[in-house]
Amino acid sequence: MAFLILVIGDLHIPDRALDIPAKFKKLLAPGKIGQTLCLGNLTDKTTYEYLRTMAPDLKIVKGRMDVDATSLPLTQVVTHGSVRIGFLEGFTLVSNEPDLLLAEANRLDVDVLCWGGTHKFECFEYMDKFFVNPGSATGAFSTNWASEDDEVVPSFCLMDVQGISLTLYVYQLRKDENGTENVAVEKVTYTKPVEPTGAP
Repeated sequence: MAFLILVIGDLHIPDRALDIPAKFKKLLAPGKIGQTLCLGNLTDKTTYEYLRTMAPDLKIVKGRMDVDATSLPLTQVVTHGSVRIGFLEGFTLVSNEPDLLLAEANRLDVDVLCWGGTHKFECFEYMDKFFVNPGSATGAFSTNWASEDDEVVPSFCLMDVQGISLTLYVYQLRKDENGTENVAVEKVTYTKPVEPTGAP
């Protein structure tokens, strides 16, 4: 069985959203996830307890709305296989430009950098590093990165790391033409570059 890593953030319960969508909760059953990386803005104890039931190994970083959580670190790094994964909420970054994210990945000495704060899913490979923003699991509106016209699509990610390869599963709650919400899943793969061995 694969060791799955849940990457989730920007929950903002109850101030901007009531709960994690029921269709997501159905997918996030206890026993399937080995570790959770929470990218901040976990603003209520009930949701914290819920995340702990999914995976006892819960790693959290401080988000801009986690004002009472003074003991939380701003960044953390975990290692799975040969892949180092760093994560942060993103409020400490001036912007989410690729060069700035690359500098943060290099500062943390990681292969994969997960950041939040924008409430919008995004992933890309840049300069041999992989960057993932899981978006907002609740679809909470971002007061810092979005305009009033932007629709926030609820999303979260699962990672499966095998050696130097990472498979990212992106779950998004999308509305069809009739307004019915359905979970769409995308798969993205990243392979860490291997340094050549042998003669110079």
